[in-house]
Amino acid sequence: MKLSTKTRYGIRAVIELAENYGQGPVQLKMISKDQDISIKYLEQIISLLKSSGIVNSSRGAKGGYFLAKPPNKIKLSECFNCLEGSITTVECVENQNYCTKTSNCVAHDLWAEVEKAIIAVLDSVTLQDMVERSKKNKPPLYEI
Repeated sequence: MKLSTKTRYGIRAVIELAENYGQGPVQLKMISKDQDISIKYLEQIISLLKSSGIVNSSRGAKGGYFLAKPPNKIKLSECFNCLEGSITTVECVENQNYCTKTSNCVAHDLWAEVEKAIIAVLDSVTLQDMVERSKKNKPPLYEI
């Protein structure tokens, strides 16, 4: 399973919004610069996130985008489903009638387990968790 660029970039964008939560709206040009994502592509991604209710916007000189809920209330699975769609390892897990061997196929059972594991991980992680991970990974701005 390979994630789309849209999902990878979208997750990076919402993490940046989570890092700035409570500090006012963030302009797309800042996210674009910080995350090295073209502004045109970012507009498409943010539009999806906005239509799903994950992100809100405000207009005006100090306008921009912000999370619709606190970062600890947004699971990564919500963002993932908005950007990537449902997690499907193989067609027969999603549609049992896809293959005549589904009912006695050991590989089918494995793919179903893999799918459940991915969903469980994405359901267990919030954007706040990702902010905390990000803080651990960033070097200090200066040494004392």
